[in-house]
Amino acid sequence: MTYPLVLDLAVDGIPVAVTCGLLGFSRQAFYSWKAHPVSERDLVDAYATNAALEVHREDPGFGYRFIADELADAGHAVSERRVWRLCSQAGSSRCTLASGAGPGSPGRRCTTTSSSGTSPRPARTGCG
Repeated sequence: MTYPLVLDLAVDGIPVAVTCGLLGFSRQAFYSWKAHPVSERDLVDAYATNAALEVHREDPGFGYRFIADELADAGHAVSERRVWRLCSQAGSSRCTLASGAGPGSPGRRCTTTSSSGTSPRPARTGCG
């Protein structure tokens, strides 16, 4: 994200208009971001991710559907697909996939594998 760069350069005395012009976006976009740097969806996703990981830590044997039910009981308004996506992005150790839900085929397990410290490749999720 280049907007924090604009803030840093403004502190150093470089005008916002000049920086935005050089980086190729409008001042209005910068000031809109400055007023609301975190979107509502990102905030809801962060809270739901924390709650989902807590449920997963308490009982790692259950998959994303159980986690979605637990989150619904706790007052989070998230779908099963969204819970699956959040768990996958957070690197949850596994989620059980059922027919028609998420990638893979029925009854397969989705696992996250971390790369070694020497490999430049990021962690990846695979099913099988």
